[in-house]
Amino acid sequence: MKKYRFLSLLLAGLMALALTVPAAALEDPQPHARAVVIVDGDTGEVLYDFNARQRMYPASITKIMTSLVVLEAVDRGELSLDTPVTASAQAVNLPLGSSTADIKAGETLTIQQLLYCDLLPSGNDACNILAEALGGVTDFAARMNAKAQELGMGDTHFTNPHGLHDPEHYTTAYDIYLMSRAAMDNEIFRTIVRSPSYTIPATNMQPERTIYTTNGLLGSWYFTGYLYSKAIGIKTGNTEEAGRCLASAAVDELGRTFYCVVLGSEVVTDENGNRDYKHLSESKRLLEWAFQNFHRITLLNQDTEDVLREVAVSLSDEGDYVLAQPVGEISATMPSDYDPKQAELIFDLPTEPIEAPITAGDKLGTVTLKYDGVEYGTLDMVAADSVARSDFLYTVQQIEIYWGKWWVKAAVIGGVILILLLILYIAVLRPKRRRAKRYSYSGGGRRGSGRSNYRGRR
Repeated sequence: MKKYRFLSLLLAGLMALALTVPAAALEDPQPHARAVVIVDGDTGEVLYDFNARQRMYPASITKIMTSLVVLEAVDRGELSLDTPVTASAQAVNLPLGSSTADIKAGETLTIQQLLYCDLLPSGNDACNILAEALGGVTDFAARMNAKAQELGMGDTHFTNPHGLHDPEHYTTAYDIYLMSRAAMDNEIFRTIVRSPSYTIPATNMQPERTIYTTNGLLGSWYFTGYLYSKAIGIKTGNTEEAGRCLASAAVDELGRTFYCVVLGSEVVTDENGNRDYKHLSESKRLLEWAFQNFHRITLLNQDTEDVLREVAVSLSDEGDYVLAQPVGEISATMPSDYDPKQAELIFDLPTEPIEAPITAGDKLGTVTLKYDGVEYGTLDMVAADSVARSDFLYTVQQIEIYWGKWWVKAAVIGGVILILLLILYIAVLRPKRRRAKRYSYSGGGRRGSGRSNYRGRR
């Protein structure tokens, strides 16, 4: 019996210890790349940052901005998706090793077809043709830079529409996220970058042909073994200076959209000669890591522990305080090791009593939630109940306020002085004057009444 009792106590102790051990801290995924950023696309919250604001070369990820500029020109009516454009010899004259959609000089394609050629096989020729349709490469680059500034891409500068290396052509992982999210707001762009392939009808110079995406998360024409069912885009990039790059987006079964930008990765060959294209495998791994380790949760609302506060109240005989509670909620995508007990609530509430009447819902102050040094939002703190004013206490207060005014005090003091002077006059000065008057009146009659006692003749 004692043996079993000991085992029961030991088991209970181990269970209690397990309950008290904090959750393991979220491990760094240690990406194989020069820069990475993972962002919640629904809220804009950065979930992971590794050199995300360090300037890098984007290679063909540039073509996201190229397509965005063209699509906005379509929205403004400068072009239409059906506008035919004929390729110039200069546009299709590309440096050796350039990615191409195999467009011929003199071949005519529509703007929509050129966008597919730009984004799927990453055709530099298509980018040049699109730029020429809007005034030429120089003017087009100016449009790209203007749009970058509009999006807040403060560490970005473009010199061409395709991303071939130029020391003055640079951006950052975070800036790429900004333009990717803006581009994904466009339905046509979303449709194109999610397509594994696209069939171009016969043109004036070529028969019908099919082009394929270079994004191995969506298609296997160029890369096999990297398909990712949650992927919805976006664009690859590769130059010697930039390394292997990918801007990707994915949606999970909960409907959450996460963006991942990987810059400066490489190709790793194992001992059996198998190649691992890290821009693809790392993007897939990092997106899945984010989906598994981050969750959308409510950080603060009126039901949060220890959020109610008492605020002192005056002029009421119903109570000395009113409860203040937050209105609304603060939600965020947080790591699985989030500990609400470590969250800091910063209250801005009155330190002196507030006067009744108070109506339920009246704003009394604010509360801000911080976690790990980051502010996640601020909510209004409002009265949970109504508090009526006491007419008696209010009257007393008004009397105190009235009598506390300097001019009232001065008037009272002046009045008191006048009353004292009046009393002094009545009690002291006036009797003296009366006695003096009576004495003066009787004595004067004997000394000279104005009549003479002489009766003789003069």
